[in-house]
Amino acid sequence: MLTSRMEDRLLRMSWPLLVVALGSFLLLACSADAAPKAAKPGPSKVETVQGTKLGKVTLVESAAKRLNLQTTVVRLEAVGPRGEPGPRKVVPYSAVIYDLVGAAWVYTNPEPLVFLRASITIDYIQGQTAVLLEGPNVGTQVVAVGAAELYGAETGVK
Repeated sequence: MLTSRMEDRLLRMSWPLLVVALGSFLLLACSADAAPKAAKPGPSKVETVQGTKLGKVTLVESAAKRLNLQTTVVRLEAVGPRGEPGPRKVVPYSAVIYDLVGAAWVYTNPEPLVFLRASITIDYIQGQTAVLLEGPNVGTQVVAVGAAELYGAETGVK
C-alpha cells in the first residue's frame, strides 16, 4: 500500500509528464487544422522558358485589366537627329525596362495574356522613342504600359 507521502510524490512527478502529453495532444490537434488547403490560383503564373533563365508570364484576365496593360507593335520609323537614311526599328521608351545589370528588355505579347521578355539593344533615345539596333521583329506586339509589373511578376519582386 502507498502512503500518502508516496502518493503525493508520485502525483508531483506525474505533472510534468501530464503537461507534455497534453501539449503534444494540442499540437497534433492544431496541426490537423493547419493542413495545407488547395492553393488558390494567383493573378499570374510563371513558367521557365526551356533553355533560358527567362520566365513566361501568364496573367489572368482580371490581373491584366487591373494593371491596365497596353501593347503596341515594334515598327519602322524615319528617325534620327542626323538625317539617317531609311527607317529604323523603334518602340516607345515606356516599353523599355532595365534589369539589375543594366541590360535593356521589352515584354512581347505572343498570345493573349502571355508575356515573354525579349532582349533589345538601344542605339539612342529620341524623345519618347527608343531607336533599336537589335530587338524583336517589326510587327511584334510589345507591352508599352505595365512592363515593370510583368518584370516583378517574372522575377518574384513584390
